[in-house]
This record gives sequence, C-alpha cells and structure tokens, in this order.
Amino acid sequence: MSLQAIAIPAKSGKPKGLLVVLHGWGANAQDVAALASYLNLPDYQFIFPDAPLPHPYAPVGRMWYSFPNDYSFSSREDFQTKADLAESRRQLSEWLLSLEDVTGIPLSQTILGGFSQGGAMTLDVGLQLPVKALMVLSGFLHTPIQPKPETIPPILMVHGRQDPVVPIQAARQARDTLLGLGATVNYQEFDMGHEIQPIVLNIMQSFVGETALDVGETA
Repeated sequence: MSLQAIAIPAKSGKPKGLLVVLHGWGANAQDVAALASYLNLPDYQFIFPDAPLPHPYAPVGRMWYSFPNDYSFSSREDFQTKADLAESRRQLSEWLLSLEDVTGIPLSQTILGGFSQGGAMTLDVGLQLPVKALMVLSGFLHTPIQPKPETIPPILMVHGRQDPVVPIQAARQARDTLLGLGATVNYQEFDMGHEIQPIVLNIMQSFVGETALDVGETA
C-alpha cells in the first residue's frame, strides 16, 4: 500500500534532488508541508507523506507507531517487538524505494528528514537505504542500530535544550551512538522547545546546500 503524500515540484522546473520530510506523532503531512515555502531550495522537489496509522486522539492526526504507556525515549529495546513500528518501517521503506519511478530522482539524490517521531523513523529507515543525507529535527533513536550500516550518509541533528516532549538526553544519546558508528553528524542544540524555529530552517537550508556541494553539484 502506497503512502498518501503531498508533493511540491521544484521551482526551477528541473529538480536536482528530492527532499522527503516525515511528520511527528499526531500530526500529518500538512503540518510539515509548510516548510517548503520557508526553504530556498529551488532545485529540490519536496514530498511530505502521511504516516500509515490513524492517531487515537487526533481526528486528522497520523502516527508511525504507538508509544509505550510511559512515553519513554530511553528503553529502546521496548520498540523492537512493536508490530505497528515494523509495519510502518516496511511501508515507508517500500514507498521510498518506489519514488525514483515516480519522480525520476534516485535515492542517491534524496534527502530524508523528519520531526520528532518522524525523526526517529528517519534514522530507522534512512540508515538502511542509500540516501544522500538525513535530517533529524527534535528526534530520537527508538531502536538499537542493528546491523551496522555499510555506509552512513551525512546526518544533521537539531534539538531544543528545553524540549518537553523528547528530552535533550535522548538526542545526545542518539548522537553518541551515531558517532560511535563512524557517522558524520552535524549536531546542534538551541534554547528552544519541541519546535522548528527560523534558525533551524536556516541550518536545514545550509546543510542541504553543503551536502549538494559535497557530491559535486554546483551551487
């Protein structure tokens, strides 16, 4: 089953890359689609998918999986046997692999990002695919990384020190795990909550530009 998504074409008309952004728990694609208007990336097409599962408390909200009753972000082993996570992982992976046939843009030119639970899914699925780069906004690592990926794309991680939803320690643990695997991680913290402030948008735009140059594209 294909995921429902909002697609926004490249302003240049000739996309050099694809930016896919995953929403958080209880939100939907519409909530993150506004990012396209704030990012000056005319050569990128944007796609914002809806998570496959309905949210139990938000009529129009979606989720990638349900949380444990204590909403813990530290006991990653609790997520390993979750059937809903496994199903969302399968659907998201298959959907991402199908995008080249739809857009003409290969995974090697696709940047995958996500906010909160979408950031967790970005790490979960993105580390197993040959994508160009990953962006994790106010996210976390919900399961141990096994097995170790053969190649790890560049990763941007941005988190708020006052985040009341995903504790800053969860982001730091994810960063340290990724660095231990040899990943190149651009990690930044700010005095903010569980949100995407204008400074984060600026960092995202710079990261996409720098990643493009790293693989030989022209500015």
